[in-house]
Amino acid sequence: MTGYGRGPGSEPWHPEDPLYGDQGWRGQQTDGSPHHHAQQPQAHPGPHPQPYDGQQYQYQEQAAVYGAQQYGGQQFTGQQYDGQQHNGQQYDGQQYDGAWDTGQQAAMPYGTPPAPAAPYGAGDPDPYRTPEAYPPPQPPGQRRPADPQPAYAEEREPEHEEENHPFFSNGDDADRDDPEADDPASTRSERRGRSRTAKGSKDSKKAKKRKSRNGVACLVVALVLVGGAGGVAYFGYQFWQSQFGAAPDFEGTGTSETVQVTIPQGAGGYEIGSILVKNGVVKSQGAFVSAQSKHPKGKNIQAGVYTLKKGMSAASAVELMLNPQSQSTLIIPEGRRNAWIYEQIDKKLQLKAGTTEAVAAAEAKNLGLPAWAVGHRDVKDPLEGFLFPASYPVAKGAKPEDVLKKMVARAKAEYTKADLEGKAKSLGLKNPWELLTVASLVQVEGKTDDDFRRMSEVVYNRLKPTNTETNQLLQFDSAFNYLQGESNIDISEAEINSNQDPYNTYTQKGLTPGPISNPGIEALEAAMNPTKEGWMYFVATDGMNKTEFAKTHDEFLKLKDKFNDSKGRG
Repeated sequence: MTGYGRGPGSEPWHPEDPLYGDQGWRGQQTDGSPHHHAQQPQAHPGPHPQPYDGQQYQYQEQAAVYGAQQYGGQQFTGQQYDGQQHNGQQYDGQQYDGAWDTGQQAAMPYGTPPAPAAPYGAGDPDPYRTPEAYPPPQPPGQRRPADPQPAYAEEREPEHEEENHPFFSNGDDADRDDPEADDPASTRSERRGRSRTAKGSKDSKKAKKRKSRNGVACLVVALVLVGGAGGVAYFGYQFWQSQFGAAPDFEGTGTSETVQVTIPQGAGGYEIGSILVKNGVVKSQGAFVSAQSKHPKGKNIQAGVYTLKKGMSAASAVELMLNPQSQSTLIIPEGRRNAWIYEQIDKKLQLKAGTTEAVAAAEAKNLGLPAWAVGHRDVKDPLEGFLFPASYPVAKGAKPEDVLKKMVARAKAEYTKADLEGKAKSLGLKNPWELLTVASLVQVEGKTDDDFRRMSEVVYNRLKPTNTETNQLLQFDSAFNYLQGESNIDISEAEINSNQDPYNTYTQKGLTPGPISNPGIEALEAAMNPTKEGWMYFVATDGMNKTEFAKTHDEFLKLKDKFNDSKGRG
C-alpha cells in the first residue's frame, strides 16, 4: 500500500487518518447520523511492541488542521502542504474545507514512537500525485451512489438468457436490434430493469429471428456433417480396398502376344509375381500371390524359363506355370548320364544333334571344373558327374556352353556344401573324385535310400585289400552298360569276361576311372554314410525294382537262382 503523508519512519500510517483513504466516511449512514465505535487497544504487529506512553493520536471531528496532536513529541498545527494549508487546499477543483464529519474518534496504542520527523510536507512529495496513490477523497455530498437495483429485482424469477454465439446469429450481435446495446454506458442491470411489458414484443421478434438463424445454422451443420461422413466413408473404403480388398487383376487367359519369363532359383511367390508384372503377364503382385496360395499345387512352381501370355489373370498364369509344356526349362533327373543331357540341351535350343556334346569335349577345361576333377586317366567324359540334377532355365537363343556352365557351377556348390574333400579321406579314398565315383555307382544301381547305403557298404567292403570273396572286383553291371552306352542289365558272362575296358568292373579291380552318372544328394549322402552290416553282394531279384543283399557267396547264389526264376530260366 501507499503511505499517504508518511514520514521517513517505518511505522504504518494509522488506519483512521483521513489521508489513508475514506475510512472516516464509512461510518456515515443514509440518514446522516454519525455512529461512534470505541476500539479496544491492540498490540501493534510491527517491530515496536511497547505502548505509546499514553499518547494518543486523535482526529478531531470538525477540524482539518491537525492541531496540537502529539506524534512522537511533535505537533502538526496547520502544516503547509506544497504551499497550501490542508484546511482549504484545492484538489482537482474540489475544496477540502476541513468540515467533513467522520463520526469516528478512536485512539490506537502504538509501539515505541518513531524518530522525530520533519514537518509534514517538508520533505515528502504529495502522496496523491504519485502514480500508485489513491484518488483524492471526495466529499460525501459529491459521491456517486451505488447502482440501484430495480424495485422488482427480488420479485422476478432469475432470467435465463439465450446464448448468442456468432455462429448461430450469423455473425450479428443478438442485441443489435436494441438501440441501447450500442451505448457503452448501458449496463446489464439497466436492461434488466426495463418493463417486461415493453420488452415482450421485442423479445418475441428477436426470438423468432434467432430461431430462424439457428435453423439455417443447424441445416448448414447437418449438411457439413453428412458431406464429411460421405468423404470419410469414401476414403475409408479406398483405404480398405488398398489394404484388404482384392488386388488389381486382368481377366481371361491373356492376349495372343507371348513372352519368355525366367524365374531364378529359390524365388518365392512375391518375387515371381514381381517378375511377371514387369513382363506384363499379370496386373499386380498381390493378385499372383493370392492365386498361388489358393491353388493346391501353387507352391510347386519351380525355377526355369516359362513361355507365358501377356495380360493373363493371375489364376491363369499360375495354372499355366504348373503345366510342363509352358516351361522352357531343362530338368535333369538323378542318375542320368551326360550323353542323355547333351541331347536334351540340343532339343531345347533347337540345335543340330551332337552340337552340345562337341562343345563339352572342346570346352571342358573352361567350364569351371574344380582342380580335383581334372587330369584323370582313361576318363570317357571329364564332365560326367558335374551336370548336377536340377531344373535349369534354357531360354531360346542361349548358347550350349552357357547352359553347361550353370550345371557345373551348381555341382560345385553342392559338393562344397557336402564337403566331399573332407569325407573322402575318412572313408579310405584317395580324393573326392573317387567319392563322387562311388556315389555315381550306387545312384544307378539303387532305388531307395536304404539301397544306396547298403550298396555303398558293398563297394567299400570289396575295395578292401583283405577281400577274398571278390578280390577287389566290384562286378557292377551298370559300369559295363556305361561303357557300352546301353541300359541292358541282361548281360552274358562270356561277354563281360572277355571285355578289358577300364570301366568293366568284372575284369578291372577297383573303381571305374570316373563317375558313370550324375548322382543326386541322397546318393552322395549314402556314399559318405554307408551301413556297417557286412554286406558283400546284392541282386535285383525281380530284374527291376527289388534289390536283395547277401553277406556270403552261398547266400549270393541263392539270390541268383531267384533272379533266374523271375526270368523263366530253369
